[in-house]
Amino acid sequence: MAGSKSNRLKFFIGGGLFLIAVILMIISATRATAEFFMTVRELKETDRDLAGQNLRISGAVIGESIHYDPETGYLRFVIAHIPGDDAEIRRSGGLNAVLHQAVNDPDNLRLVVLYDGPAPDMLLDEAQAILTGQLDEDGEFLASELLLKCPSKYEEALPDQVVD
Repeated sequence: MAGSKSNRLKFFIGGGLFLIAVILMIISATRATAEFFMTVRELKETDRDLAGQNLRISGAVIGESIHYDPETGYLRFVIAHIPGDDAEIRRSGGLNAVLHQAVNDPDNLRLVVLYDGPAPDMLLDEAQAILTGQLDEDGEFLASELLLKCPSKYEEALPDQVVD
């Protein structure tokens, strides 16, 4: 009987250590791949040092700032702050209006973006850019992923309704 109690205790201790190891691995993997989704304003106004952390940022592309350097292979452009709240975007007249206002307001917060790759066709003035990457020590955003959304290009006209 003493031997079976000893074996049970060893089993529970081993199982507990295994469970703790699995939990620690899950936590470390989650932290390594976690991304903060922020607006340009939130990024600029934060007290935290976010350099080197995975971030996802959204903003309006300022067309005149787009520059591709073929020697370095870097695409450089500037994005302006747009709200991250859908309700606020609707109250402001929709995404088209928000993007237009963001780009044309000289007092709006802006962020310089560097992207290692060619300029996508949809990288146009007033397009919404959703970027994944990291902030460098100089405050520039080093984008590893660039998604673009140009709402005016994809708005579908509603068909006329049949009137009875």
